[in-house]
Amino acid sequence: MPVPKWPKTAVPPTPSAPSAPSGPAARSASSAPPTLRERRRATAVREILDAAELHITEHGPEGLSLRAVARSLGMTVQALYHYFPNRHALVTMLVTKGYEDLFAAVQAAVDSTADSAAGAGGTAADSAADRPFVSRLLDAAEGYRGWAVTHPERFKLLFGTPLRGYAAPADGASTIAARRMSTIFQNELFGGFSPEQLAAADIPSLSPQFRAHLDHLPPDGPGVLPPPAITLLMEAWGRMHGMVLLEVFGHTSFLGDHQAEIFHLAMRNMLADIHRRIPGSAGAVEARAV
Repeated sequence: MPVPKWPKTAVPPTPSAPSAPSGPAARSASSAPPTLRERRRATAVREILDAAELHITEHGPEGLSLRAVARSLGMTVQALYHYFPNRHALVTMLVTKGYEDLFAAVQAAVDSTADSAAGAGGTAADSAADRPFVSRLLDAAEGYRGWAVTHPERFKLLFGTPLRGYAAPADGASTIAARRMSTIFQNELFGGFSPEQLAAADIPSLSPQFRAHLDHLPPDGPGVLPPPAITLLMEAWGRMHGMVLLEVFGHTSFLGDHQAEIFHLAMRNMLADIHRRIPGSAGAVEARAV
């Protein structure tokens, strides 16, 4: 099966701590082991994040209180401010870590099936390359859902009602982490299709203004795709994410233990719908479906 001919989206790794100095000092520091003070600070930051995540799990994102987090750690609020200058800084780090953990869950779901296939012969890398893109996309979607239903309050922090007065920094750590997580779906959804196929996807005509807007998206995310593929990507994202939101917020509880099954069926139908609109894929959809 051919692989996409556009360059893979390159997203820099998401920082998990305050930014380091740049220039010669940064290069020198990167080769030196962390000092005792730096290790203690990193440990304190991890403990604060763990305590804040536990507080969110128990009280919901809207109940996040720096005073309560500090109290649970035997700290004063003033001491906590040495690590996070305000509530927004703590929320940004929590959102960043949430996206990192969600990405890890999605990637692990894709890799786990590849590892199982490798156990039957060959390497994990070979098995991942040979597995159908439809199968890998479904694995990614299942990993996304699995993390969300296991960590509903953290998922709500990422995608629920925005915290009052909070706005994520533009192109900050949390934004970069979100883009990194979304690229796996972009790659798996359109893996095996050429840019020419994606550009010829059967979609309603786009307005000149909208097409111009899509043409100017930065090439570090969906902007690497032709405009028709961007619209298909957003449709797929909406259908997958919408199903997960319904479950996390309790709107599909009437399905009981069958919520996972209906999600899997919905993702199969969504993929079939998307791929049928891409030239040259009609016959391959059935062959690749699992």
